[in-house]
Amino acid sequence: MKILLVYPNYPDTFWSFKHALKFIFKQATNPPLGLLTVAAILPADWEKRLVDMNADALDDNDLKWADYVFISAMAVQKDSVTKVVERCRKMGISTAAGGPLFTADPDSWEIVDYLVLNEAEITLPLFVDDLQKGTPQHIYASPEWADIAKTSIPDWQLIKQQKYVSMCLQYSRGCPFECDFCDITSLYGRTPRTKSREQVLAELDAIYQTGWRGSVFMVDDNFIGNKKKLKAEILPAMADWVEEHHFPFTFYTQTSVNLADDDELMQMMVNVGFDSVFIGIETPYEESLTECHKIQNKHRDLVAAVKKIQHFGMQVQGGFIVGFDSDPLTIFEKQIEFIQKSGIVTAMVGMLNVMQGTKLYQRLSREERIIQAGSGNNTDFSVNFIPKMPHETLVNGYRKIVATIYAPEEFYQRVKNFLKEYRPLPKKAVRISWCDIKAFLRSVVVIGILGKERVQYWKLLGWSLVKKPRLFSVAVTCAIYGFHFRKIYEGYM
Repeated sequence: MKILLVYPNYPDTFWSFKHALKFIFKQATNPPLGLLTVAAILPADWEKRLVDMNADALDDNDLKWADYVFISAMAVQKDSVTKVVERCRKMGISTAAGGPLFTADPDSWEIVDYLVLNEAEITLPLFVDDLQKGTPQHIYASPEWADIAKTSIPDWQLIKQQKYVSMCLQYSRGCPFECDFCDITSLYGRTPRTKSREQVLAELDAIYQTGWRGSVFMVDDNFIGNKKKLKAEILPAMADWVEEHHFPFTFYTQTSVNLADDDELMQMMVNVGFDSVFIGIETPYEESLTECHKIQNKHRDLVAAVKKIQHFGMQVQGGFIVGFDSDPLTIFEKQIEFIQKSGIVTAMVGMLNVMQGTKLYQRLSREERIIQAGSGNNTDFSVNFIPKMPHETLVNGYRKIVATIYAPEEFYQRVKNFLKEYRPLPKKAVRISWCDIKAFLRSVVVIGILGKERVQYWKLLGWSLVKKPRLFSVAVTCAIYGFHFRKIYEGYM
């Protein structure tokens, strides 16, 4: 068999980092870990190629080469998926698809020849077996959870690493919390399933052996879902590994805000090399947290929690949502105030987008408030349900938030607030690459000379050199992020 694995395009959103990537001459943030894992599960004697459309164009010759095209995607990639499938149909090439987009709504994908749903460790071998027998079925699904202690090491030979900012490693699946707007528990369950210490080290070895040196994204939906095992086994093993290999990687991941409750865990993560975490803050309004069952964020000083994590040496990137039924008309000012006080530089604010497979979708369906399927893009000034707040008020309020927090004066003040709190450990191995130097020089031209925020840019860099010289490169990186966010916002206006 000749299998072409295709990862469709992401649209340009805050999450794409498209405009920031140009400064470091990269095409995408992370490679498609799911497809790389699928490739490793497929029979070893099958020929495999991978095209990540976020890093390379999908050429007709790639499609002509393949016996089958395998596609994996999330909801936000839906438009690109449709175009890929239609190209394949016109060329007479069979398609097989899996991943969150298809598992959440298989009925919408009759145009795909074969749907391999849920977790590939269970359903993909069934499909492969039938394919070899010449009797493949249209849908393969399973209510069972995969034993990820048996998951294959991703096939890293299929990508060009130089096109990416970071490599990926998955330690666990699932989340112990059940926020009603999130589909993670329906896709992967509430009990975190974890890989073994030996697996994690083997995957670190595999990435290291490719020659990669730099950032590694631990893609877990909630890295600290099983704190006990993390602290007793995984982080100590990772700490030994990075020291033995002279600290070749830095790490970032996604966690819940209760990370701030565990000083020992934070210190262990920092010692391993974690320098950034993404946390779903969602809203500073307690009633809205109650509404969406975000219990881990309730009854706590969220600003203090963020600052504590920053003090330990990890930058906090935050997700925020407006459009909950409980949101008051003051929510927009409250979000702005919170974001500025917290010093969350990468503040991803979006309007509530109701995804299939969530408890929120079920509730709003019963209330007949769903307008259309969720796009997965909550930053394009659209909602797919009837909000309690007047629609125009919601859209205008959201527009005010992003226009304010990414305006040069407010953004650069927030960067300064963050740098005042951020206390990273001295790096064990400092590597200034030619890519870093080119990124800085490009920022000088694009932001410092041509950018409308050039005054704030030079003030920040000057302040950093005097007050926080160790964080100068972080200040430059933040400035580049701000440039990206403004470009995306202006593109929607």
